[in-house]
Amino acid sequence: VQLQASGGGLVQAGGSLRLSCAASGITSRSTERGWYRQAPGKQRELVAQIRRGGTTTYADSVRGRFTVSRGDAENTVYLQMSSLKPDDTAVYYCNMKGWEDRPIVGPVPYNYWGQGTQVTVSS
Repeated sequence: VQLQASGGGLVQAGGSLRLSCAASGITSRSTERGWYRQAPGKQRELVAQIRRGGTTTYADSVRGRFTVSRGDAENTVYLQMSSLKPDDTAVYYCNMKGWEDRPIVGPVPYNYWGQGTQVTVSS
């Protein structure tokens, strides 16, 4: 299984970026897809998440500025980031959770992570 994230970069405060993530090797549709971030010296935190039914969750710090969405292709997720602030500087990781049917054992939960993409917002 591989989650390939892209779209990070350097942007000035107030600017926008769009992150993309596509998974390969997952044999079932994810129940949750989302983005986390980790700034230097801080713990990894949830940024935004979208569930199979379409409901979304956002961190308070990004609500109204970021939008999480799914692609038409299976197991893709996007993060549109607007009005970026220096505090948004972090490595952003995509994440996918779900269940896969395994022979004999049946459904097994999975929790896969992308490799991370750096977002740097200058003041």
